[in-house]
Amino acid sequence: MDERRAKVLRAVVESFIDNAQPVGSQAVLEAAHLDVSPATIRNDLAALEASGFLMQPHTSAGRVPTEAGYRHFVDGLGPGTLEGSEIRQVRAFFAHAQGQIEELLSDTSRLLSDLTEYAAMVVAPSIDRDTIRSAQLVDLGGGRLLLVLVMSSGAVERAYVDVYGHPNLVAAASGAAVGSASGVLSDALVGKSHSVVHAARATGDPATDALVGAALAALTSDETAPRELYVGGTSNITGQFEAVSSLRSVLSVLEEQLLVVSLLRSLVDRGLSVAIGSESGVAPLAECSVVVAPYQVDGETVGSVGLLGPTRMDYSKALAAVHTVSRRLSASLGESEPSHAAVSTASPLRD
Repeated sequence: MDERRAKVLRAVVESFIDNAQPVGSQAVLEAAHLDVSPATIRNDLAALEASGFLMQPHTSAGRVPTEAGYRHFVDGLGPGTLEGSEIRQVRAFFAHAQGQIEELLSDTSRLLSDLTEYAAMVVAPSIDRDTIRSAQLVDLGGGRLLLVLVMSSGAVERAYVDVYGHPNLVAAASGAAVGSASGVLSDALVGKSHSVVHAARATGDPATDALVGAALAALTSDETAPRELYVGGTSNITGQFEAVSSLRSVLSVLEEQLLVVSLLRSLVDRGLSVAIGSESGVAPLAECSVVVAPYQVDGETVGSVGLLGPTRMDYSKALAAVHTVSRRLSASLGESEPSHAAVSTASPLRD
């Protein structure tokens, strides 16, 4: 594509993103600031349509971008940043972020949606990659015990140990066996993956071994499995799809946790930061684009943050927001303070 037609295509994409209306030759001429005739612009629009970058929804109407047109536009974007007020908003959020990692990830999804007005998604650290840094059995009193795990991602997981209905456990929970069981659990769990069914050495003390067994049973219960996906701002996309059926399809996808988690992980693994329309491989998202970036703990990618919106989304803003928030989230979970320099908005993620 020559330079002039690239400018024409860019003008069509930017105008359609702003107005959601087919773009005519006069609008392109004014937006692209080209010193050519309207007839030349019309010829360029026809050529871009013939090449598959634009389409004409109705006879005599202007043009709108195709997936190929959006892809060419996105691949040509330069570095982008958030506005100063938005950067300060992100800084303030992470400077005051408190609570457990689950709360942080949920709040981060809402922050990202507030910045962009698209639906935001945060994939939690995979339990398959997470390891246990510390394990402690805590006596809450009244025969209540709590197994507390600190994960390598910074997550804190809890499992209540049910001792009622088991006379030997009730007696053990009120004695020194709790401390002994806590030590055995620490030896058995630290450095191991949460997803593995753990065994622990037998001590020969019935009370200690009974508590250890009950704690391991509580740990492997489905009720203690952490959430994998946090979605924020679904209400922000309700007005961005003309067809109610399209909106319903998008919202149904966002309710499918496994599908969304698999999609974001697949995009990160493929080195993509933008999937446009059918590039996602998810049919109900044919009219959507997904923007994603990974976040890291101790130099290892453990999760991802993403945005979902219509294909006519503001890509430069979405990419800048996703990359800024992902880097800040990485810093909050343990990495060094990130730079606030401009971030790259090209579709491949480079090391």
